[in-house]
Amino acid sequence: MDKMILRKMQYYGYHGVFEEERKLGQQFFVDLVLELSLKEAGDHDDLNATINYAEIHELVKAIVEGTSFKLIEALAEHIASQLLDTYTRIDALTVAVTKPHPPFDIHFDGVTVELHRSRK
Repeated sequence: MDKMILRKMQYYGYHGVFEEERKLGQQFFVDLVLELSLKEAGDHDDLNATINYAEIHELVKAIVEGTSFKLIEALAEHIASQLLDTYTRIDALTVAVTKPHPPFDIHFDGVTVELHRSRK
């Protein structure tokens, strides 16, 4: 299966278990791997035969910046569901949401959840 990959899209959202996270907000990264046929688009050089990744970016932005979830697992699930509902060309996808600065008194480069969903 062909893939369209969108890496490290950056957004500012209000997600977290702690009230302060949902009040102050923080940066989030979203990575997507969209599985779909890209043959027709490649053969005909036609945007209508593929998915416009600028539209994908805006849809994900509306979700990350417009809705509040306690868990990044719920955020990732919502992104996956909306993409599959909106773009019938997508056969399957992988969504990874990273919270680069979780509010813990430990040092690491963030936490990421990754899920894979398909139409089957």
